[in-house]
Amino acid sequence: MSNTRSKGELGFQRHIIDSLCADPRWCERKANSSYDREHAVDRGILEGFISDTQPDAMGALKRTYGERALDVAIAEYERACRATRTAQVDVLRSGIDVGSTHIDLLYGRPASDLNPELTRKYGSNRLSVMEEVWIDDDSRIDLVLFVNGLAWAAIELKYGPEGSTWRDAVYQWTYERDHKNRLVEFQVGTIVNFAMDETECHMTTKLDGEATRFIPFNRGRGEGINQGKGNPEDDGSGDYPTHYVWDDVLAFDSVIELLTKFVFVSRREEYDQIHDKRVLKEAVIFPRYHQRDALHKMLASVYRHSSELNYLIQHSAGSGKTYTISWLAHRLSSLHGADGAQVFDTVVVATDRKVVDRQLQAAIKSLERTTGVVKVMGEDCGSADLSDALFEGKAKIVVTTLQKFLYVDELAGKLNNRRFAVIIDEAHNSTAGRNLLAIQNAVGGEESAEDEDVTDAYERLVRSHGKRANMSVFAFTATPKPRTLKLFGAVNPKNPDLQVAFHTYSMKQAIEEGFILDVLKNYIEYRTYYKVSKAVEDDPLLQSAKAKREIARVAELDDTNINQRIGIIVEHFRNHVLGECGLGGREKAMVVTAGREEAVRYRAALQAYIERHRYTDVRALVAFSGKVPLDEKLDGFAGSKTAKGWEYTESGMNGFSDSKTADMFDTDDYNVLLVADKFQVGFDQPKLCAMYVMKRLRDVEAVQTLSRLNRMLPGKKTVVLDFVNTCEDMERAFSRYYTTTILSNTVTVSQLIEIETRLDGYDVIDEGDVEKCAEIVRGVATKKLTARDAAKASALVRRAKIRLENMYRGDLVRQGEFRLTCSGFVRLYEFLSLASSYGDANMEKKYGYVRDLLEILDTGGNGGISIKDKINFDKFTQKEIGDMGTKDRTHPSDPMVSLAGVSTKLTNDEQDRLSEIIAVVNARVGGDLDSDVVVFNGLQVKELLLRTDELKASALANNEEDFAIAYYDKGEDVLYEGLNQNNRFFGEVLKDDELLRKFLGLYVHDVYKKLRGEE
Repeated sequence: MSNTRSKGELGFQRHIIDSLCADPRWCERKANSSYDREHAVDRGILEGFISDTQPDAMGALKRTYGERALDVAIAEYERACRATRTAQVDVLRSGIDVGSTHIDLLYGRPASDLNPELTRKYGSNRLSVMEEVWIDDDSRIDLVLFVNGLAWAAIELKYGPEGSTWRDAVYQWTYERDHKNRLVEFQVGTIVNFAMDETECHMTTKLDGEATRFIPFNRGRGEGINQGKGNPEDDGSGDYPTHYVWDDVLAFDSVIELLTKFVFVSRREEYDQIHDKRVLKEAVIFPRYHQRDALHKMLASVYRHSSELNYLIQHSAGSGKTYTISWLAHRLSSLHGADGAQVFDTVVVATDRKVVDRQLQAAIKSLERTTGVVKVMGEDCGSADLSDALFEGKAKIVVTTLQKFLYVDELAGKLNNRRFAVIIDEAHNSTAGRNLLAIQNAVGGEESAEDEDVTDAYERLVRSHGKRANMSVFAFTATPKPRTLKLFGAVNPKNPDLQVAFHTYSMKQAIEEGFILDVLKNYIEYRTYYKVSKAVEDDPLLQSAKAKREIARVAELDDTNINQRIGIIVEHFRNHVLGECGLGGREKAMVVTAGREEAVRYRAALQAYIERHRYTDVRALVAFSGKVPLDEKLDGFAGSKTAKGWEYTESGMNGFSDSKTADMFDTDDYNVLLVADKFQVGFDQPKLCAMYVMKRLRDVEAVQTLSRLNRMLPGKKTVVLDFVNTCEDMERAFSRYYTTTILSNTVTVSQLIEIETRLDGYDVIDEGDVEKCAEIVRGVATKKLTARDAAKASALVRRAKIRLENMYRGDLVRQGEFRLTCSGFVRLYEFLSLASSYGDANMEKKYGYVRDLLEILDTGGNGGISIKDKINFDKFTQKEIGDMGTKDRTHPSDPMVSLAGVSTKLTNDEQDRLSEIIAVVNARVGGDLDSDVVVFNGLQVKELLLRTDELKASALANNEEDFAIAYYDKGEDVLYEGLNQNNRFFGEVLKDDELLRKFLGLYVHDVYKKLRGEE
């Protein structure tokens, strides 16, 4: 493979082909008469493969069918691919039968090298690539990949320096390619289709017109919890950032592994509420990059170390953990070690989530079709049944519940001559942990604390008898506690005193790649909600009488009273969540209470409130365990009379059994769920958009609870209104899993209008284009979106990008400032819409236009956006600093409160230039600014910029010109944070773009040099 980068898209394409064919097991084929467009088959390769590997079978076909032998075989292949509950990948693995003659189409890699014939057959597979393949008379595909002559993947390529990106390839696949064409037809044609440029790769397993969904197939950038989307710019290979696709993923061994051991078809029946019937949902599952990477690294370690080690896999929600576990169980069950012997006799998969448990069973069975290999321990199976399954050893994979895990450990100690792999799904699950500990105590274990979980239980077992030499534990969790890392973690190569997860797919990467939502994006403390609401009420630009009545009600309330809190919750849910969070009125909310009695009382108060106001759009359920005694009877709820009062249960208050609560909440009949402990962990309800928190949350519990909101749906937005915890609490809790800054501050409509004015000052956005785009959006609400609609909207947005580039040609800093102003506008508007009753039709139109413009500016794309798509916006990072107008008070998180430990000073040049700025501001405000105080504040700004990790990373990765873009963005945030320290000075600076640029420009060169260690 050449490490020399080729020029242009065609050069890029040729580079990929040459790199693949550097391996003699790959070959390039021309799209000539050998290519059968009707069946997506390279006839020459297929015939050669069958003749060379199965001469007897080919001979039998020719004796029966003569010259039509190959045609008959291809026809049978076509029929098999189109058969019910069969897909191309199934046919590749099982082969075809033509009469009594069986033909293998693909040979998998044998588990060991002990059988030379199997090894020879494996090496006889033939991989080939064709470029510029015409799929019909009007369109062609850049690259098509074949295995033994059968098309299995297709790639549309773009090249950024020529003005097109992977997004344009997505657009082509979605709107310009016939998804019913034989080459790419779902389950019949290609298994996976890639949209790729030199920097990023995205994939889909189902082309379906405008319903097509591409997902990232990238390595990620950064390390650990800081790893985000994309690919490393330079990993030392000297090749394009996407070189891993052709160097690694499409390597010979990898392709055969993907087709024989990874790809499978998920088939499950689901209830279709719209049509009131059960329908079969089928999906082709192709591994994302991190799933394949995690599996390879675990298998390589086990190959070397056998059952010596335990493993912690820190994969965020949205990582596809169910499939990763399924692949791992399947591969461990047949893995041979360095000595040639099978490593594990039995693989046990332990999960506490019944829904996921069913998904695991289905996925594992889809991969392993040999009868008896997988044994599922259902709810009616006890520990004795598990014992029999492990003692007999007939089943290679045993799926059970976490509650039986301790029996596995106990039995492993008795079966010293056998080795076990135990895969634990969600190692942090507290409910499972309590059940496990109850079992352990019943069999003679030591006393345990109530908040211990499964890893705590296992840790105490390890202390009592040490790690079982014949048992490896693979613990999957999104939120490992310190003790979990201590028990399962691997040694950090950069710091041997610390332990880290063996493999990480971070919350940050999952959010940036669009698999989950950032639940901290609109996290609002109650005191902030009150302040924002009051600011909106007092702003003369807001003329909504209804909103003012709502705010007045909130302003009168004391948040310590249940009835008053319920009023805030209901009004916020009705005014800011229902119909406002992207799900068209199907949004749901969770109310997290501090305990069971609180849950019962809040539920009763909520019912009374909605009845008093005659609301019909709020319909609630409650979830708690056991019986709750009260002195009094609650109106409208069934309770049991006792000698001391009344008792209430979840089923009694809801009117149906506890087991139905989750399913009933999923229907449109209910949209608010009040909980006490239950449903805070492992509960998956994608329509949850809002959470109201009235319980002290700490560490892992905070992350797990708020993460109930993170499931992705198109257009969905989330909001958390917290009556108890602070943004600092949440920052501490989330910092172990995702480094982020939480939105929690007081903003006003005036600030939004101010930043809109700045945006208009660039003369980039044309109001006529905004209005035309809004007309298209309104039209789509009443009819199906067409490719023409999307193209027209995209063109209108692209016009702003073109104007920006023409107006500020060569001025990358100015272009960067415009992008940051767009980002600030979007962030402010979103926050105001979720934290107050602000609403303005014209501002809403501009918000939608600027949001889509940001998508193009952030990616460098020239088109391909869909106005249906919703994107994750940058987080609004301003923090509240003390009480407004209280100059001497400081906030615990205020970065501008003290110069203690400050290591910088202003240079003479900086001080002279700052003096000029002070003079300008003095002329505006009356000439009484204290220069020494301003210099002091300026020094604080510089010091804070020097302590910013993201700026340091940017300085190390970019030249000074590119660094300036991130610098001005962060600098503006710092000035907003400093308003309370010197409101008159910083306020004037923030009002004037030129003054702002001059002030921040004082330090940009010196900060850049210092962060790079050059001064």
